[in-house]
Amino acid sequence: MTRIALAILGLAAMLPLVAAAVAADKGNTMSYAEREQFLKAFNRTGMDTTPGDAMLLRILVAASGAKSGLEVGSYKGFGAINMGVAFERNGGRLQTVEINPETADACRANLAKVGLQNVVTCITGDALKVLPTLEGPFDFMFIDAKKSDYFRYLKAVEPRLKVGALIVADNSIRSANAMRDFLDYLEKSPDYEVQTIRASMDKKDGMTVAYKIR
Repeated sequence: MTRIALAILGLAAMLPLVAAAVAADKGNTMSYAEREQFLKAFNRTGMDTTPGDAMLLRILVAASGAKSGLEVGSYKGFGAINMGVAFERNGGRLQTVEINPETADACRANLAKVGLQNVVTCITGDALKVLPTLEGPFDFMFIDAKKSDYFRYLKAVEPRLKVGALIVADNSIRSANAMRDFLDYLEKSPDYEVQTIRASMDKKDGMTVAYKIR
């Protein structure tokens, strides 16, 4: 038997496996309506991003056309799913970092349930150690972890933030004092345009949005 014939037979043998993989991948996807229902029924706690804030994040990702995102503080993935919908729409990817192994596992499970496991990657570890290892550049960053470390999170990736990148920091009203160095840096830097906003009143809090202009 010739080498060509053997190669053809080998490819033929692989076709059922490829078909099964494609079918399995399709089986993990959900329609837009199904994803919205999943999010509506999500068992949220006070640690989760609020629905209003999560939707704003989704809109910011979609409207900016972001394709390479970072999230610091995944928790169970409510925010990551919302952003993941937009990154999928943009043909991009999101990497989210969670220090707690149990909630990181829950985040990955929830991403798989809505078929976003190939769009959003949840990394278990200390963000201050993980962020320097991630390859950029990045055009979107959402920070919702230890408030006193916000400035350190930003500086860990700032050289890899593209011009036009958005940085969104959660809890920047009620926890402003804890992240004062971060907020002061953004507000005084000529490299950013900054505004603090409220997308919802669920937590009587808000988010600071910064646009990297150079």
